[in-house]
Amino acid sequence: MAEPALAFDGVTAGYGAAAVLDGISFALPQGQSLAVLGRNGAGKTTLLETLMGNTRVARGTIRWQGHDITALAPHRRARAGLGWVPQERAVFPSLTVEENLRVVARAGPWNLQRVYGFFPRLRERRRHYGNQLSGGEQQMLAIARALMTNPRLLLLDEPMEGLAPTVVEELARAVRALCEAEDLASIVVEQQPVLALGMTHQAIVLERGQVVHAGDSRALAADAALLERLLGVGLTKMLFN
Repeated sequence: MAEPALAFDGVTAGYGAAAVLDGISFALPQGQSLAVLGRNGAGKTTLLETLMGNTRVARGTIRWQGHDITALAPHRRARAGLGWVPQERAVFPSLTVEENLRVVARAGPWNLQRVYGFFPRLRERRRHYGNQLSGGEQQMLAIARALMTNPRLLLLDEPMEGLAPTVVEELARAVRALCEAEDLASIVVEQQPVLALGMTHQAIVLERGQVVHAGDSRALAADAALLERLLGVGLTKMLFN
């Protein structure tokens, strides 16, 4: 069996002396996508922060493309092919859309024209400054900017947060297409579980910093009782698209 693109092996990590993740293990093949689900405070964002090198790892190993990156500096992880879209988006407000994209560009298949083809609205707004964009447009720009670094693994931290339903639909289609891209692995942290499961191949559910469920996304989405037990009430009323 081929080695996975990404593997966490017994990772315990957190901030300072406080451990948020407790013995996390999972593997992600190249070209596959993973939904990371859990209630508030379960450790979802900390998992992404740990992957990007922004926490203290007390135990365990993180392997990326066959290499141990547990102690690798954050900027070197980015150069190794990890692209992060943080929850706060962090677009440059005083740069235009196109300047936001060009300033991070690295050589590879994702170039300006491909990004504009993927997000046509950004082409229309290319001369607008970051602080002139709507929330949905800023999220598109944040994702597009990550793609311009030509990552092999794309990390999306709650990409739909605070967006209008019509924008969510548009952005969800784009994220789903990225999660299906054969040359790109993806990890999606999302508060709307059925939405996240509809985008991804695999899913893990965190509770108090531990993996309490791992499996196929569609199988989990189809099991309303398990979803309610893992993530809370009310999910049986949600539709899986």
